[in-house]
Amino acid sequence: MSEATNSAMQRADKAAQQERSGDRQPILPGATVGILGGGQLGRMMALAGSAMGYRFVALDPTPDAPCGQVAEQIVAAYDDHAAARELAERADVITYEFENVDAGVAAMLMEESYVPQGSELLYTTQHRLREKQAIERAGVRVAPYAEIRSAAELRAAVERFGLPSVLKTATGGYDGKGQWVIRSEAEIEAAYAELSRAGTQLVLEQFIRFDKELSIIAARSPQGEIQSFPPAENIHVDNILHLSIVPARVPDAVIAEARQLAERIAEGLGVVGLIAVELFWQADGGLYVNELAPRPHNSGHYTMEACRTSQFEQHVRAICGLPLGGTELLTPVVMVNVLGEHVAPLLERIAQHDAAAERLGVEPKIHLYGKHEAKVKRKMGHVNVLAEDVDKALAWISETKIWGD
Repeated sequence: MSEATNSAMQRADKAAQQERSGDRQPILPGATVGILGGGQLGRMMALAGSAMGYRFVALDPTPDAPCGQVAEQIVAAYDDHAAARELAERADVITYEFENVDAGVAAMLMEESYVPQGSELLYTTQHRLREKQAIERAGVRVAPYAEIRSAAELRAAVERFGLPSVLKTATGGYDGKGQWVIRSEAEIEAAYAELSRAGTQLVLEQFIRFDKELSIIAARSPQGEIQSFPPAENIHVDNILHLSIVPARVPDAVIAEARQLAERIAEGLGVVGLIAVELFWQADGGLYVNELAPRPHNSGHYTMEACRTSQFEQHVRAICGLPLGGTELLTPVVMVNVLGEHVAPLLERIAQHDAAAERLGVEPKIHLYGKHEAKVKRKMGHVNVLAEDVDKALAWISETKIWGD
């Protein structure tokens, strides 16, 4: 990021912070929300907000993107300043559905439109080292880590943290990309050579042998109101989220602490909108924050039917300055991701009477994202399985064989 761009973002952020802390009137239904990004998160945000009476316009380079199917779309690259300026002109408020927003576009939007989330949070969460430092300043624990600038530093840090350790790029990376779990000393040189090609700083994290992986989504309004959703217990397969189980199968005290940590982070970072907090829990070691995402999150999709307010409606409420909705869990639920290889068997199943769902007393709620090509490992949708208890929901997922034996 250039010094000029960073300075512009800081000036815009200062003005936005002053505006957010003032007496700005809520943005009421009938107004237009601009979304930087037109994927599935934008699509579900637009569906939730449209029901409230808002209009939506998304900027995305893919024609007929998932969000563009339910909202207006500006088809252009994310770093196209003219397109971003058109988005600013057409929208009363602007949000984003992913955090890797072009710095120059973010600075321009902050200068010329209302972006209540600001750019400071983006600047923090786009970079793993800055993110970890911000979490620590909020008084929350992260796994031990070290900045890595050479293979020699990596070798020394691995010796300090032990094996396995996780080497990550400081920027970019998702669903397991941009990282290397180092399991032997023989991998150190190769791991450094591979990840240093990205041209960004590297960070080594101590491997946390967790009992459960959790995530929790908190919302904060410009007025400082904060609400958190019940934590989800997450299970990943091939570094891609597979299941989110709610209520999480951890002690009540852990659930309460997770919500407190997420709310502390939302307050400490001055969040407006949503913040997703990913956590590791050790039965004998407590909670560690893994990563943050300043937007709706895959692990929060369960809220769409299982909570009084969905994460998408809550995000719209927050960025528009409305009172936040209730986050009570109405029913146990398991969210299961639908990847490209799952689409055909899922469609075949929903066309028939579901005897297993009837017998188990579960209600599968299907959400497909409108993506045109069902590629293997590509997120194509999800199913929220509502049930009397999560064991019945898990039994239905197992019996369908859609997700394997």
